[in-house]
Amino acid sequence: MSKSKPLLIDLPEGAEFDPSTAPPPPDEDLPPPEGRAMQMALRAGRARLSFWGRFGLSALAGFLALAVSVAAWDFVTSLVARNTALGYLALGLLAVIGVAALTFAWREWAGFRRLRQIDALRGQAAAARQQVDLKLAKDVMLALNALYSTRPELRWARARLTEMAPDQLDAEGLLALSETTLLAELDARARREVEAAARQVALLTALIPLALIDVLAALVSNLRMIRRVAEIYGGRAGTLGSLRLLRGVITHLLATGAVAVSEDMIGSVASGSVISKFSRRFGEGVVNGALTARLGIAAIEICRPLPFQALPRPRTSHVMSRALSGLFDKPAQK
Repeated sequence: MSKSKPLLIDLPEGAEFDPSTAPPPPDEDLPPPEGRAMQMALRAGRARLSFWGRFGLSALAGFLALAVSVAAWDFVTSLVARNTALGYLALGLLAVIGVAALTFAWREWAGFRRLRQIDALRGQAAAARQQVDLKLAKDVMLALNALYSTRPELRWARARLTEMAPDQLDAEGLLALSETTLLAELDARARREVEAAARQVALLTALIPLALIDVLAALVSNLRMIRRVAEIYGGRAGTLGSLRLLRGVITHLLATGAVAVSEDMIGSVASGSVISKFSRRFGEGVVNGALTARLGIAAIEICRPLPFQALPRPRTSHVMSRALSGLFDKPAQK
């Protein structure tokens, strides 16, 4: 491979050259956009401490909690001795803080329990389909029906599933009926969330010139997207649950090799390469949006209580085409 050499131009004697009138240098040698912000966000999301690192961090958190608790208690008791009214006011505020902390812990535990319930339901569905077990498929259908018993928008779908379930004579048919009846509307809502997140990440990473700020914006947008997808399917992930889901989604992407550019993503990358001829930042934004769409599709697969069988799995190219159509389509004339 030959290296390019500088081009020397001899100017006539006395001629003047103004650098401001020179054309911009060609960008044929620039690499295609690779979604640097999302790549760094993915690396940050899958970072994991060693056992001793986690053990030391847990010990540090426990020590700080103990030190703060003892200091707060000493402050309250000393304040009671000096001024009874102010002391009991401080004690009441400390009790409120304790109740809020317990409530936060309970919500996080409930979120983890809900996520484990959905994981177990997806595993039972896969086992029922593999073993052709109609009884296990009925148990999955009843558990899925109970999972969405508090969702008013699925009342008609649940009634239709209960009415048509006795007509299904095999596990595959019953699971397909459950998927098409209960999850079709939820899949559409989850895809809209992924499209909105891909559009937002594409715009933010294209418009924000600061390197670390665009990575933080992409990470926050993806965390919000994963949390919303989990809520749509009934996961109700809290703060720690969203971080756990992010790690699970990235692990799923790495296990399936979906982080690399594949046929499903070629259209988005090609669009990013074409746009980068006009604006390097917008080309990077398109690829970052495509990676966000890929992350969102993986989140749908993890948060969905049934694996994709009867309904088609979303494709990155289709999600990106719908996400970017809102940016470039002209508004309808009234």
